[in-house]
Amino acid sequence: MPAAPTPPPGPRRPEHGRARVAEPTTEALPVVGRSPGASRPVPPLPPVQTVDTADDAGRDDDAPPVTALPDALGAEATGAPPAETPSGAPRVSRAGRDLGAAIGVGAGLGAVVIASLFLYRPAFLLVVALAVVVSVTELVRALDNGGYRPPLPPVLVGGLLMLGLAWVRGPAGLVVAFFITVLAVLLWRLGDGPVGYLRDTSAAVLVALYVPLLAGFAVLLLVPDDGAARVLLFIATVVCSDVGGYAAGVLFGKHPMARRISPKKSWEGFAGSVTACVVIGVLAVTLAFHGPWWGGVLFGVAMAATATVGDLAESLIKRDLGIKDMGTLLPGHGGLMDRMDSLLPSAVVAYLLLSAVVPA
Repeated sequence: MPAAPTPPPGPRRPEHGRARVAEPTTEALPVVGRSPGASRPVPPLPPVQTVDTADDAGRDDDAPPVTALPDALGAEATGAPPAETPSGAPRVSRAGRDLGAAIGVGAGLGAVVIASLFLYRPAFLLVVALAVVVSVTELVRALDNGGYRPPLPPVLVGGLLMLGLAWVRGPAGLVVAFFITVLAVLLWRLGDGPVGYLRDTSAAVLVALYVPLLAGFAVLLLVPDDGAARVLLFIATVVCSDVGGYAAGVLFGKHPMARRISPKKSWEGFAGSVTACVVIGVLAVTLAFHGPWWGGVLFGVAMAATATVGDLAESLIKRDLGIKDMGTLLPGHGGLMDRMDSLLPSAVVAYLLLSAVVPA
């Protein structure tokens, strides 16, 4: 009696605790465009890896923006454990900076500013011009890496023109030079054709407004006879805002101010900034300028607010471009533009408030 045919083996059951992965197939499939009998083997496909995703309805609203860099945000935003510092490596602060290098560079910059103000006052104009050239170059390069193409030469030349006319012609000269710069940008960019014209000119106008126009108000502060003291008060108040905010944020910071933009900024840190700025504002306005105490309070609160807004504005630009710093010129700080972010908008407020509270 013939033996019964052996049935074909059934599909293998997956082992307990393992996911079943389909084995690659080499079954011949017909190829379009060939004779009916032609076929070719299908190359094996890699295993499909699935990731748990959530739609917008289930998205975590506290998650950092997708363009943010984990290194720039730190453990508070990313949820990743802090990296261990290897032996012999520079000690970094909670902000992810080399604190020793940051203090040393900050002290050096402060010495240059003080020397230029009190040894030969017009020398401060050269310091501002050099800072504008470096900051504009850093910002334009960052925008260029982000897909924008703002023309650099007209912004640089126009920026120096703004500073010069602010020194010799005051606010009117600063405004006229800004409009000349905008016109130069529009004409310069015509040579590269229409593709991206609006994008590139808009970026260039933003750079011209953000850096040299705002820096021109620091030059306006320098123009009066007591201009050195006004500039020194303006810079010292911004420094106190940074130091007070950093100290209060490290010691008491619990409530984030703008998690998606700058996760380490807290409302407690902002309160420390306001306190430090009000103290120095009251002391300077009453003792150095013989103004009313309430003018010092108003000056301190306004300077803390604008310094914080300036810092957040630059952080927003960097998050949008997906970068951590604007440059690498200053150890412990990043680029020079990373130090100018709080100073630029504060220069405008300092000029307007000091002109109203303690006119020259």
